[in-house]
Amino acid sequence: MTLDDFLLAFFSLDILREAWPILWQGLQQTLLLSVIVVPLGILGGTILALLSTVEHPLVRWPLMAWVDFFRALPPLVLLIFLYAGLPFAGLEISALGAVAIGFFLNTGAYYGEILRAGIESVPRGQMEAARSTGLGRGQALAHVILPQAVRNVLPDLISNTLEVVKLTSIASVVALPELLFQARQAQSVTYNATPIVAAAVIYFLLLWPVVRLLSRLENRQLAARQ
Repeated sequence: MTLDDFLLAFFSLDILREAWPILWQGLQQTLLLSVIVVPLGILGGTILALLSTVEHPLVRWPLMAWVDFFRALPPLVLLIFLYAGLPFAGLEISALGAVAIGFFLNTGAYYGEILRAGIESVPRGQMEAARSTGLGRGQALAHVILPQAVRNVLPDLISNTLEVVKLTSIASVVALPELLFQARQAQSVTYNATPIVAAAVIYFLLLWPVVRLLSRLENRQLAARQ
């Protein structure tokens, strides 16, 4: 294969111009998915992390089983079950609904473990000091403990959020037209790999600033510990 053939197969500007409208639609769908599933995952993780502070075994053991199950279950399998399996039980949900529920359950378990570790990193004296000022347990957790926990694990939260955004590509299995799905559609029409390469470049440009932010936060934390 000559250089011209390589460029024509992977970096054709004509193909890119032809495929750009469908890629743009896919990018918008990916951004919409990210705006929906990231807050859902954080919400689910916050609920799980707060529940993990309850020491009663009737709460603690089922919670551990819940988190372990959804961390071990492949998100692709979970998504297919929600979209294709629930209708057999009489529950019809849209593709977007299946993705939202699937990410709430799967990524919520990961966010929950990160936030739980953050809560455990806060000295116990902080809770006692907060309670001594007249705050209830819930108020102390929300206003004193949780903000410190988030600060302690912020790089991990950002890193997990990066993975969640990249994971939105699995929405293509339920025919949700996110960026990768649209790139594959364009490739099947043009018989050219340029749309896939363009999708990869878009993902890189979208996530690279967050990667740099993550590196700065990690370096700042390392400097603070020295």
